[in-house]
Amino acid sequence: MTSIFDEKIDRRNTHSLKWDEMENRYGINADEGLSMWVADMDFRPPQAVNDMLVRAAEHGINGYYGNDAPYKDSIISWMKRHHQFDVNPEWISTVPGVVAGYSMAIQAFSEEGDGVLVFSPVYHAFGRAVRDNKRRLIESQLIERDGAYYMDFDNLADQIDERTKIMLLCSPHNPGGRVWTAEELTRVCEFCLEHDILIVSDEIHHDLILDASRHVVTAKLSEAIAERTVTFTSASKTFNLAGFATAACIISNKDLRDAYRAVAVACGVHSTPLGSQATTEAYNNGDEWLTELRTYLAVNQELLIEGLEAAIPGAKVMRMASTYLQWVDFKDVDLPFNEIVSRIQKQAKIAVNIGSTFGKGGETFLRFNLACPKSTVEEAIKRLEEVFSDLRVQATA
Repeated sequence: MTSIFDEKIDRRNTHSLKWDEMENRYGINADEGLSMWVADMDFRPPQAVNDMLVRAAEHGINGYYGNDAPYKDSIISWMKRHHQFDVNPEWISTVPGVVAGYSMAIQAFSEEGDGVLVFSPVYHAFGRAVRDNKRRLIESQLIERDGAYYMDFDNLADQIDERTKIMLLCSPHNPGGRVWTAEELTRVCEFCLEHDILIVSDEIHHDLILDASRHVVTAKLSEAIAERTVTFTSASKTFNLAGFATAACIISNKDLRDAYRAVAVACGVHSTPLGSQATTEAYNNGDEWLTELRTYLAVNQELLIEGLEAAIPGAKVMRMASTYLQWVDFKDVDLPFNEIVSRIQKQAKIAVNIGSTFGKGGETFLRFNLACPKSTVEEAIKRLEEVFSDLRVQATA
């Protein structure tokens, strides 16, 4: 059966970071290459979003944004329907993307030289935000067990100090695709309460669940945890709206909220009309689209697991329960890692993210973006089969 996501949309020469910057960053010409790196999708959003853009263009006036009640209502409705999380409109602040949002949280709730705890390997912007704000990055390396990541609770207390002020949590986890359980989240959050560490929870992938897992909103765990939690969400990953640079910061604790907004005001942060309206349209009209997307991504994952592991003996794909970002370990491949990367990028001409940029534990990994037509995944597998054919011959000799 044909899916709306099967359509191959030419994104070249559209100011696309994913496609138009591929040659600058990877030396791969967009006319020949497959762009499977940065985390946006090669899919159009729900039709209601593009219809809104047409109406905005026909109206023709692009002034400052006002009356955000419908926008906040859409967030409240979405979080209630999909995550059973009751949000008060007063708790919501709009920020220009999740990365900007938690960067302001770092400024609001810590001082230069303070420690920020992360669980690595983790989304590379975490480390950049910590370092750029002159804080200390504390990396608690995740434990890999049975093809999935787990937090190392036994070693956690030894890694922090009295100047550790924030835990920056990626939930669900990027790049491992783990959906943390309520028990895991409760344990790590109670650890933070015990050590007076603020919980800053990036939950941008919370809608992209590909199996029977259930995302647990961190702030739902208990009243005490909610009082020490700053939550970031966005429609950007769910509906491919990253270019609108719009995210929501949700804080129930008024003192924390006031402190956060003071930094936002100092930075001149405010809502944008198109970003807020795109979010509203997606949340109000995107349920059916999202259901089809999840199914499509799950199929792409199965294609990559079967095809890549067969094409490259020793490669192991970490099965993701969430996101569309497949984490692949090459440590057991009988080649130096730099040669593996060279074959994938220079010979197969596939642009992927390098695992070391995600911090400790990522050194032998690459990250593949599967939010693309199935035919792109199939073409990637075909190319990998060609450039690693010698390894398969050796494995069967």
